[in-house]
Amino acid sequence: MRVGIEVGGTFTDLVAIDGDRVLIGKVPSTPAAPDRGALDSLAAASIDLARVRDLVHGSTVATNAILERKGARLAFLVTEGFRDLLLLQRHDRKRIYDLFYQKPRPVVARRDTFTVAERMDAEGRALVPLDAAAEVQRLAPAIEAGGYHAIAILFLNSYANPAHEEALAAALERRFPHLFITCSTEVTREFREYERASTVTLSAYVQPVIDSYLARFADALGDRGFTGRFSVMQSNGGRMPAAGMAKNAITSLFSGPAAGVIGAVHQAGRSGYRNLITFDMGGTSTDVCLVRDGQPDLSTETEVDGLPIRTPVLDIVTVGAGGGSIVWVDDGGMLRIGPRSAGADPGPACYGRGGTEPTVTDAHLIRGSMRADAFLGGRMRIQPAAAERAFQGLASRFAQSLPQIADSAVRVADAAIVRAIQIVSTERGRDPRDFVLVPFGGAGPLHAARVAEELGIVTVAVPPHAGVISAFGLLAADDTQYETLTRKIVVGDGTAEIVREQYAAMRGRMLGAFRELGIAAAPRCGLTLAMRFVGQAFEVPVTLAEGEIERLDSGDLERRFIAAHHRVFAFGEASQGTSEIVSFRLGAASPPPSVPILAVAYDGPAVTAETRIFDRGAWRPARLLARGHCRVGHVVAGPALIEDATSTTYVPPGWRARGDSCDNLFMTRAE
Repeated sequence: MRVGIEVGGTFTDLVAIDGDRVLIGKVPSTPAAPDRGALDSLAAASIDLARVRDLVHGSTVATNAILERKGARLAFLVTEGFRDLLLLQRHDRKRIYDLFYQKPRPVVARRDTFTVAERMDAEGRALVPLDAAAEVQRLAPAIEAGGYHAIAILFLNSYANPAHEEALAAALERRFPHLFITCSTEVTREFREYERASTVTLSAYVQPVIDSYLARFADALGDRGFTGRFSVMQSNGGRMPAAGMAKNAITSLFSGPAAGVIGAVHQAGRSGYRNLITFDMGGTSTDVCLVRDGQPDLSTETEVDGLPIRTPVLDIVTVGAGGGSIVWVDDGGMLRIGPRSAGADPGPACYGRGGTEPTVTDAHLIRGSMRADAFLGGRMRIQPAAAERAFQGLASRFAQSLPQIADSAVRVADAAIVRAIQIVSTERGRDPRDFVLVPFGGAGPLHAARVAEELGIVTVAVPPHAGVISAFGLLAADDTQYETLTRKIVVGDGTAEIVREQYAAMRGRMLGAFRELGIAAAPRCGLTLAMRFVGQAFEVPVTLAEGEIERLDSGDLERRFIAAHHRVFAFGEASQGTSEIVSFRLGAASPPPSVPILAVAYDGPAVTAETRIFDRGAWRPARLLARGHCRVGHVVAGPALIEDATSTTYVPPGWRARGDSCDNLFMTRAE
């Protein structure tokens, strides 16, 4: 048996594969102790852990530690003269008209930042030698007095030569064996000092939290008979054995959203669709990602709480428009959604756990697009009267009926989702009409058709069991690792050979890392070069597949760069200047065993009843169907609600839905 468990902000989802049989589970999350919710999901699905040989886990533990500032007490060691690196940051302003704007607050204070006498130049030559023993002796009293749990080390230009960082880390480990010590070159070997400083401090900040959480969870699994392989999902869309998190916890920041993208890509790909916009609407937020030719876009940098993190992540845009997002009125009297959320505790008002503020989930219950008797397949009772009480104040303020204000809230949520999709598509030169929209999460299929209308998208593919597709994605994900390295090379006659040599060296290290982690299957590798014209400030990615590197020549490399530059900037010719490689990024992925179709069982009558939905200002009669009966050749004309145990799909007027042989449900505009 293989099991995937994804801890979300509101629910914890489980998918288990036992031969050709698929089991699913969904239980409320426990924010104070996420591992308890994960164990609850195993109990709810009656999983015998002694039979599980592969368990993959995704959680928001690292993200929450940063957002709530509940990471480790941290000391930061930097090159002499660079103590204020984290405070100076960059000279841009996120909000240029805010007179009270303040830069993001780093996770380590100035008083906890210490300088070290050493210096490397940009070529990796030592200008000021490091006396590691003497520096540790000098710093020891302050480290002992500070009560630190972790130490982050960043030296100027260490990406070119990590010798000083490694020497100091070794000396510190001998003196302070109980502390977590993280070097910047273990996390990223790319240039730009502030981004590297932010990344290594955040990684060191969450490392003890992640280690403690994973150890506690692994012990609890072991106590219940688990002896299999335990892996953790990463932000880059791949998983890694838990042991691989020992020095790079920062890669687990966005494991839940990344798993959802992988699950959606895998399931939609079964039906032959490879150009997708995935749309994950869960309890606290909505995450969107663009996928081209079956590959999600990958970004070299992301940020949490305004702090940059330089590590490969799926290019996901998040907005605070989830099912539990609070509906409120701003100072200008406009109806708004999120980013504040009711979360799992107390949750939306209709959950009956003490929540009193109106949420998107409450709005769906009032307008009839979600039924109290069918929530989570009828396993969880919710209270329509509580939802109505929560919206009463807004209805009075806007002089609207309860169905009208609830419908307005849903439409505001639709607008926020449309805006997020525009960021990953039209703002980056891609027409959303060229893509299939793939909604998932508990609320995604409720909003999908109306969002598609606004964007001109003509096809929506709803995967089976859309509410747990992130947990399914954990099992479909490859074992993945990335290595980055800054090395500036002006493109010339011998550049292709240098690229091959660098690729061979990085690939050799990666194969060794996979063997150390016990990953038996040989990984497939790909190389991405960050390139630019000499004198430019920023780079564009040029991707080379494994088989293309051996055939590469300098002319081909320059042509690939010109084409990539055109895609981003719409200009750029070889005559405009000399091109250069700035950095290398090697990605290695080893695929998991195949996963079966996430089929929906035939349960209940095909048409259970008629219902009503208040949509676009009017009550509309709608058919009510069980998802398991939407098979090949079965066409459902809207308006209709199609329900399964984890989500509900709304088919609006003018749309039709049909199932296919892979259990995907396709919605298209009626002609």
